Amino acid sequence: MTKDLISIVIPCYNEEESIDLYYKEMEKIRKKMSVEFEYIFVNDGSKDKTLPVLRNLAKKDNNRVRFISFSRNFGKESALYAGLEFSTGNYVTVMDVDLQDPPELLPQMFELIKTEEYDCIGTRRVSREGEPPIRSFFAKQFYAIINRISETEIVDGARDYRLMTRQMVNAILEVKEYNRFSKGIFSWVGFKTKYLEYKNVERAAGETTWSFWSLFKYSLDGIVAFSETPLAFAALVGLFSFLIAIIMMFVVAIRTLIFDDPTSGWTSLVVIILGIGGLQLFCMGIIGKYLGKTYLETKKRPIYIVKETEKDKKI
Repeated sequence: MTKDLISIVIPCYNEEESIDLYYKEMEKIRKKMSVEFEYIFVNDGSKDKTLPVLRNLAKKDNNRVRFISFSRNFGKESALYAGLEFSTGNYVTVMDVDLQDPPELLPQMFELIKTEEYDCIGTRRVSREGEPPIRSFFAKQFYAIINRISETEIVDGARDYRLMTRQMVNAILEVKEYNRFSKGIFSWVGFKTKYLEYKNVERAAGETTWSFWSLFKYSLDGIVAFSETPLAFAALVGLFSFLIAIIMMFVVAIRTLIFDDPTSGWTSLVVIILGIGGLQLFCMGIIGKYLGKTYLETKKRPIYIVKETEKDKKI
């Protein structure tokens, strides 16, 4: 009987210190499971020694370790898509190389997906210990907002770390949009999913490359990708401003004609102009965000470009 094969997709950006630690921990898990592993490391244009480390690891374990190296940094979303596209296993999992996704959960995930009728076993953090309070606060607000304005449910604290059937992976690969937000795509494609909860785990080595600003931009991409509510909000703001202007016009006319009270000076006029102008620019910014994303989609650029894999002679 042929063993099941789990393809493990691991995006890497400047993770030279974490790769060997991750590989050793995962090998301990593999030896406890009656399943084969296929490691797919995706080097997302790292500037450190991530690529040489991956080359050495592929030489050391050429039966299980594969890698894809991009021509430049395309972002984690592109790395995830590339890993899923190159995967060959009948089950596929996505993990961070910094060991913040606990490898010890994988046997339980595999058992659940094999014995129960689930297409995906995901994970979610129930605590954010060790994370800056300001980041935790805004993360919670993001999940609260997007689940109010989007028809696609995005579970609070859900990680990319999940074990999926080949059928679900193929469905995800059918979503070929350039502007990707995987947490939303995982939910959008459907399939029966169960979440395992765990407490936050600190990085095993190295430093995170996710700054507050990059996370903020990523959250905006998620909102734009899975909700049209901001566009409706912009329209409502415009309508509300127009109604206020009409009301104020009647107020000024009545004061002048009936009460012989002339219109106030230029100060109030400047305040009104600045207020209305600010609202217009705000609404134009919302529309521009959607227009910009549409523009990128129409270019039909590739999601990623591969420069090297473990099959090349360089290693």
